Amino acid sequence: MASRNGAGPDIVVLADDLTSAGDGAAPFRRTGHEARILLSVPAEASRPAPGGRTIPAPGVRAIDLGSRLLDEEAAAACTERAARLSADAALLLKTVDSTLRGHVAAEVRAAWAGSGRRAVVVAPAFPAEGRVTVDAVQYVRGVPVHESDFARDPVHPVRCSDLTEVFPEAVAVAPDRVAELPARVGDGGLIVCSAASDADLDRLVAAVPHLDDVLWVGSPGLAAALARRCARLPGAAVPVPAPARRPLVVVGSANPATRRQLAALHDRADVRGVTVGDDPDATARALRDLTAPVLTLRTPDERRTPTTARALARSLATVVRTLTGDGLVDALVVTGGETAATVLRSLGVTGVDLLDEPEPGVARGTPLGHPRVPVLIKAGGFGDDGLLLRLCDLVRQPLARGGRA
Repeated sequence: MASRNGAGPDIVVLADDLTSAGDGAAPFRRTGHEARILLSVPAEASRPAPGGRTIPAPGVRAIDLGSRLLDEEAAAACTERAARLSADAALLLKTVDSTLRGHVAAEVRAAWAGSGRRAVVVAPAFPAEGRVTVDAVQYVRGVPVHESDFARDPVHPVRCSDLTEVFPEAVAVAPDRVAELPARVGDGGLIVCSAASDADLDRLVAAVPHLDDVLWVGSPGLAAALARRCARLPGAAVPVPAPARRPLVVVGSANPATRRQLAALHDRADVRGVTVGDDPDATARALRDLTAPVLTLRTPDERRTPTTARALARSLATVVRTLTGDGLVDALVVTGGETAATVLRSLGVTGVDLLDEPEPGVARGTPLGHPRVPVLIKAGGFGDDGLLLRLCDLVRQPLARGGRA
């Protein structure tokens, strides 16, 4: 799959936070593409080669726009610019949260304007996590998202589950009507697609003859369907990270699913942790005093205002920087998009080279910059109660030798 002008990346993922960038890129890594997450919008789509010649940036580039933390106008401006810089990509995917949090409508319209694509296909279903779209209404495990826990999100509470209200100009297409998609795309416009299974998403992707006619909008479910259509032959063996001797689990999300996962992790005798307070140095000292082989660092359980959440994320980052700088931990498992971005930026990291997607909604990679410790990034609302247990076991084991992307 080549970019439109031969100079840009094959596939670009535009995301409103870091976990969404990882979720969007990871399925392509699994199907044979090289993939990299960037923590900011690059100045241009290509990279210089020796002698000043410009060569393509192949594979997948997923960009964390950080726009979920901006006001709507700033988020739209940021998204439009990133889409314009990425307009030559052969496949352009704008991720949206599968629970419709964030500036969904404003960012989608801005990305469309910047991309120059003929049409937009919106399909936010993520069936693996119980998030489906039925008659253009988004559900989480059978509950409309505006009636779920996500309606109480402290930063972006979800007020509407009906995508035809979010996008009044949209044409709705049901799973049994995907044969209409070529004509709908040809006419231009915004198309909302319902999907209740991965098979539904595969059929809608297969129904569009030319992927570069469309700005694709969706969550990891759509990313995985696009990755299956664009699958490459297996690439070179992925690097084999050494087993971690002492991982640190960093929990900045107050989502109830993550808090249950953390509680299950702490049921094990080899796990100990602390809650970050107003004094990061004191928190770091408390962690240093623990002898358990798995450490956890978390924010308080209660929901927080945006200002308090950002301050706590900075405190978490300070503690992580201290512990990694002292060599006291050698792998990171981070949950929560804002937390992950704040932590990595504080370490001087500019991006992450993806290794694999060990579970739906989880990206594992190696940071660009220092420290070169394995990192796993998980969105707050994803996974069953045992997910953090499995991720900690995973990071303490190497990838299988000879394993492929």
